[in-house]
Amino acid sequence: MQRKHSESYIIFLCFSALNLNTVCGYERFGSFTMPSLFKQGDIMIGGIFPVFLKEIFNISTYERKPPEVRCEGFDLRAFRWTQVMIFSVEEINKDASLLPNISLGYRILNSCASPTSALRAALTLASGLEEISSTSPCPPAISALIAESGSSQSIAVAGALGPFQLPIISYFSTCACLSNRVKYPTFFRTIPSDYFQAKALAALINHFGWQWIGVIQSDNDYGRNGVLAFTAEVKKFGVCIAFVGAILRTYTMDKILDVLEMIKQSTVKVILAFVQEGDFYPLMKEIVKQNITGIQWIATEAWITAPRPSTPEIYQAFGNETLMNSQDVFFNVTELRDPYNVYKSVYAIAHALHQLPKQVRNSVNKIHNRVNFRNQFGDNVFFDKNGDPPAYYDIINWQLINGQVKHVTLGHFVSIANGIPTSLCSNVCPIGTRKAQIKGKPTCCFDCIPCADGTIANSTGSTDKSLHEYWSNDRKDECFPKTIEFLTYQEPMGIAVTVVSLLGASLSLATVIGFIYYKETPVIKASNSELSCFLLFSLLLCFLCPLTFIGRPTVWTCMLRHTAFAVTFALCISCVLGKTIVVVTAFRATFPGNKVATKFGPTQQRIIVCSCTVIQIVICMLWLNLIPPFPDMVFRYSNKKIVLECNPGSEAAFYAVLGYIGLLAVICLVLAFLARKLPDNFNEAKFITFSMLIFCSVWITFIPAYISSPGKFTVAVETFAILSSAFGLLICIFLPKCYIILIKPEKNSKRHVMGKI
Repeated sequence: MQRKHSESYIIFLCFSALNLNTVCGYERFGSFTMPSLFKQGDIMIGGIFPVFLKEIFNISTYERKPPEVRCEGFDLRAFRWTQVMIFSVEEINKDASLLPNISLGYRILNSCASPTSALRAALTLASGLEEISSTSPCPPAISALIAESGSSQSIAVAGALGPFQLPIISYFSTCACLSNRVKYPTFFRTIPSDYFQAKALAALINHFGWQWIGVIQSDNDYGRNGVLAFTAEVKKFGVCIAFVGAILRTYTMDKILDVLEMIKQSTVKVILAFVQEGDFYPLMKEIVKQNITGIQWIATEAWITAPRPSTPEIYQAFGNETLMNSQDVFFNVTELRDPYNVYKSVYAIAHALHQLPKQVRNSVNKIHNRVNFRNQFGDNVFFDKNGDPPAYYDIINWQLINGQVKHVTLGHFVSIANGIPTSLCSNVCPIGTRKAQIKGKPTCCFDCIPCADGTIANSTGSTDKSLHEYWSNDRKDECFPKTIEFLTYQEPMGIAVTVVSLLGASLSLATVIGFIYYKETPVIKASNSELSCFLLFSLLLCFLCPLTFIGRPTVWTCMLRHTAFAVTFALCISCVLGKTIVVVTAFRATFPGNKVATKFGPTQQRIIVCSCTVIQIVICMLWLNLIPPFPDMVFRYSNKKIVLECNPGSEAAFYAVLGYIGLLAVICLVLAFLARKLPDNFNEAKFITFSMLIFCSVWITFIPAYISSPGKFTVAVETFAILSSAFGLLICIFLPKCYIILIKPEKNSKRHVMGKI
C-alpha cells in the first residue's frame, strides 16, 4: 500500500496499538505535526523513532507563518521498534518482581530521521508541551528517553537534554563521538560504538587479504566519524582506500550519479558502505538500474539486516559470492537484532528505576552505576564508563535461498570461506620480482620489477630480501651460498708458498749446521759466529712465518701471523745491526789509540740484539691488547664470493711494526755503507749493504702492492715480501762464506782473511 502523507499512516498505527489501550493523536510543536503513541503511567518513558523517513515542508503558508513540516515514507523496521518498546513496557508492568506497584507509561514520537525533527520531538517530550486530542489526558514529562536510531539525531537530542540530566538510551546510534561523557553526560546505548565496529571491519578486511577497497559514507556524523575510525584501523594493515564517496538521502540525483560514476571508474572489487539505510537506498536503486555487478559489498550494522535492500534484485547486483559452503536450514537466523536493542533499552531503564529509592525514581541519572543484570535470554546488560555496552558483532552474509535474501550469521572469523573476491590496486608481485612504488599513487599501487642481483623474493607478494652470505640465482627466487675464498695448501699458490718456505727454512738450518761444524775455521771466526747463528735462527723463523698465512683465518692464526712476522724480522734485523756495528768498530780499531773495539764485546752485542727485539715485542703486545687482528669476511671484491682474510684490527699498529723494522734496516744500511772501504778479503759490510738494499726495496714495493691486491692475493703479496727479503739476507750475507768453506777451502786461512795474500 503506497501513501504520500503521514495522516494516512496514523490510522494504521492506531489500529496496531488498540489492543494495548494506546491513545493515539497528534503532537504539535509550533507548526510541526507528528503522530504519537501514548499510554499513561506512574513513570513516563519517552521514545523517538524514525517511523516516517522524509520531511515535507509546506511553504505555501510561509508568508504568514513558518512552513508546516510533514513526514512521508513509512519504515516498517522503525515501526517494529516502536512495537517492541510498547511490548517491553507491558511485559515489565506485568512482572510483579520488577517495579512492584509502579506502572510504566510511554510517549512515542516520530523523528522523520532528521536531526531537527528529532530535537523538536525531544523538547516536546521533555517539556510536556503538546496539542493532543480532546479525549486524551495531559501527560506528565518523561523520566527517561529511548532515542534515536541515527547518530546525527542522537547528537542533537543528547546535546540538548544532557545538561538537564535526562537519561537517554539509544538503540541504534553507533558514532564513537557519542562516548564523550563531557559533551553527552547522560547518553547511553545498547549497541556498540563504531570505535569497535571499525576495528572489527578492519580485521575482516585484513582476514580476506583485501588491499584495495572503496568506501561510501553517509555525509553526516555517523558516516564521517565511522570512516575516519575505519581508515585509521585499516592503515595498520597496509590497506589502501581508492576513494571515499559521500551520499545522503536528501541529495539530488546528480550527486548520487557522481558517486556512481566514481565506482564505475575505479578498479576496486570491494566497497565498504558506512551509511544509513535511508541514505544508501537511492544509490542502491541506481546500481541495480545500471546493472553494476562483480562488487563485494561490506555493510555496517546500519543496513545489513534492513528489509528494503534485502531483495533478490539488489542481491544480484551486489554479487553472488558466499562466505560459507553451506546454505541449509542450519543457518536459520532470527531477524530481531535491532528490536532486541530497544528491548534491552527499556529493561535497562526499568532496572535502574528498581535500584533507586522511591523518592528519586523520577530522576534516573545514575544508569551506568545501577544497571548490571542478566535478562531472560541469558545476556548481561550493563554500560561502561562511557555509556557503551560490551562490543559484540555478528558477521552476516547475504544468501539467496529459495528466491529470498537471507541474512546468514557466520559467527567468527575462523569460518571457512569460499569464493572470496580479490580487491587489489596492483596484482601481487610474482616470485623473483619486487614492488616499485608508483610516484603519486597510494602505497597499494605499484609496479613489479625484477629483484636486484643479490636479493630474492621467494614467494608471491613478498618483499625482496637482501642476502649477506648468499647470492641469488638467475630467477631471483632462490639463493645459494657465496664461494668462500682464502689461501689454501691445496691450490697452486699455496703449494708454491709452502715449498719455498720450507726450502728457505732448510737452507737456513743447513747453514747453521755448517757454521757449527766449521766454527773453528778463520772465516767463521772472522764473521762473528754467535751473531751469525742468531741471524740464521731468526731467518729460519722468518721462512716459517708464511705458513701461518695459509689456511682458513682464525682468531689465533690472525694474531700469530702478524706478531710472528713482526718479532722474527725485528730479531733478524737486530742481528744484522749487531754484525754491522762489529764491522764498523773493527774498522775503527785500525786507527792508533782507538779503543772502541775493546768496549764492544759479546755482551754489548747481545744487549743491542735483545733491546731492539724487545721494543718490537712491546709494540706487538700493545697491538694485541688494544685492537688485535681478527678474521674478517670481505664482500667488496666480488658479489658472488666471500674473501676470508685477517683484518689487522689497527692499521696504525700494523704500519708501526713495519716502520720499526724499516727503521732498523735503514740504520744497518747507513752503517754498512760507511764501512764499505774495508779490505776486500774482509769486506762483509758490502754484503750487508746489498742485503739491506734488497730488503728495503722489497718492503717499499710491498706497501702499494699490498693495498691494491684483491682478496687472497693480498696474502700472496705479503708472503712474497717475507720470503724474498729473507732470501735476500740469507744469500747476500751467508752465500759468500759458504762458497769459501765448501768450494774454496784453500781461502779459509787466517792469512787470507787478514789480507796478507
